[in-house]
Amino acid sequence: MSEAHKITLIPGDGIGPEVSSAVVSILEAAGKKTGCSFDWHRYDAGADAFAKTGEYIPKALYESIEQNRVALKGPVTTPIGGGFSSINVTLRKKFDLFSNFRPVKSLPGLKTNYPNIDLIIFRENTEDLYAGLEVMVQPDVAQSLKIITRKGSTRIAKAAFDYAKKHGRKKIHAIHKANIMKLSDGLFLKCCQEVAAGFPEVTYAEHIVDNTCMQLVLNPYQYDIILTENLYGDILSDLCSAFVGGLGLVPGANIGLECAIFEAVHGSAPDIAGQDKANPTALLQSAVLMLHHIDEPATAEKVQTALETVYAEGKTLTKDVGGNSGTKAFADAVIAAIG
Repeated sequence: MSEAHKITLIPGDGIGPEVSSAVVSILEAAGKKTGCSFDWHRYDAGADAFAKTGEYIPKALYESIEQNRVALKGPVTTPIGGGFSSINVTLRKKFDLFSNFRPVKSLPGLKTNYPNIDLIIFRENTEDLYAGLEVMVQPDVAQSLKIITRKGSTRIAKAAFDYAKKHGRKKIHAIHKANIMKLSDGLFLKCCQEVAAGFPEVTYAEHIVDNTCMQLVLNPYQYDIILTENLYGDILSDLCSAFVGGLGLVPGANIGLECAIFEAVHGSAPDIAGQDKANPTALLQSAVLMLHHIDEPATAEKVQTALETVYAEGKTLTKDVGGNSGTKAFADAVIAAIG
């Protein structure tokens, strides 16, 4: 067996510990089949961490991610008020995780209004309005600055086109509002166009963001890869998740040059915490992305195949997707399906 992969694990709060425990058990079971092992370094973040350490993101957690370069993160509650920004945004900025990668793909057996969806969102992850540069110009006037840079736009475009070339994707749409924000979104489009010129095998197109929302609802199949800025990507990824059953099913990856954090994109759902009701699918599929990232494709394939087998059979699903099983029973079913 090869040396264990050192992974920083942030279980999160609310349903986070439950879904994280389920995912870890599935990865461990799959790893035993393929010779892949894990050395989990567990740390709290958010409200739970603050209660224990007085810090929302403990220094030891930062150091662990710096050393391991890979983290798996459950949902974390960011306290409202108090001046602390989103835990997610803070981690993305800290480690310059510029590429938010979200594949949106239908799972077998689930009945939705949009069968056989398979599209990918590449969202710039560190700038735009999420730079958090805000000021009260006057007592009744607030100003928020939208930051778009050539560096940020070029590298997210390059990530999208590199992925398309490597994985045989045929089409990329850059999503923008350059008809109104001519300088900021105009710069983003110019960078996308420059990168696209180096990939003649990939069809490149541009859609305005409001039209994109309508086009997605009318016919999401016209899209293959969506390439966009931070705010638009946040909105569009939630919209696209509805095509496959909701945020409880969709994985997410935040990738930089040095580190990567893989996370469930849904919230911490404190109303069902501790009740064995949570669906681990989003975090599990995020873990599959993590396995590919650490070059463990065989383990990733075993986990994904087992997950899809459980969905196709439909006998051990959680209530949010029409079943009657709990978190642990679902995880046990996935483990049993690992070949």
